[in-house]
Amino acid sequence: MLRDVLIQKGLSNREAEVAELVTKGLSNKEVANQLFVTEKTVKFHLTNIYKKMNVKSRAQLIVWCLPHLGFVEKEERQPATENQQIIAGSQNNPDTIPAGNQTVASGMNIPTGINRGPGAGTFGN
Repeated sequence: MLRDVLIQKGLSNREAEVAELVTKGLSNKEVANQLFVTEKTVKFHLTNIYKKMNVKSRAQLIVWCLPHLGFVEKEERQPATENQQIIAGSQNNPDTIPAGNQTVASGMNIPTGINRGPGAGTFGN
């Protein structure tokens, strides 16, 4: 998708390929290795890309390209973890309090050093 947009903007296939790799965060050396060319060739392509895209730097090129990246892979929802199930279960029972990774019955002692009274979180209580 990005490559098509870059070609429509007047870049050659190779320039679009270089721009795409740069946008993915590859260094000039990494781009050169991946395309089997020298770093000098990558720099030459980048100079042409900057002129054609009317940008002044690698950062501006990346910023320009970001909205055109096709994020095809979508994050799948993960099943609830054990901790999320415990907390969700405690919401159904008013006698339990979610406490970090565990659910604690409300009749249990809360460790010292935790101020849960009025003004919690303020100094000089």
